Amino acid sequence: MRRRPGTPELLLHVVARGRIGRSPEAELVDRYLKRIVWPTKVTELPDTGGRIPDAPPQTRRVLLDERGEVMGSLAFAQLIGRWRDDGVREARFMIGAADGFDDAARAEADLLFSFGRATWPHLLARAMLAEQLFRATSILANHPYHREG
Repeated sequence: MRRRPGTPELLLHVVARGRIGRSPEAELVDRYLKRIVWPTKVTELPDTGGRIPDAPPQTRRVLLDERGEVMGSLAFAQLIGRWRDDGVREARFMIGAADGFDDAARAEADLLFSFGRATWPHLLARAMLAEQLFRATSILANHPYHREG
């Protein structure tokens, strides 16, 4: 799973409703995001309202949603690697507020992604996403962080 020469790295952009503030969850998110060598960005929005940044061309929108696809770490890494190799510029991971996303937002998404059927607090979902993004980029770099089986 190697990047084609000349292919720019994919921006991993987390857009989350709610402020994480100074908390143990924030420290955990920062710990994983700092380990990622790919470009990353976090945009926090208020629980309601706020302006979602415009997406550049070639953006994939991933909504974290309990009704979404449950995917293992290797499959998740392969998907991100495929997007990168296909020239996708940004993978935008959306974390909703307490009520999640409406049907219109789900219909516009490129992927509905789930950490299982349980409902997770958005702060923990953000930490879990940061870890899975680090794990995915580690898998793509053949780093020993991830162990299968």
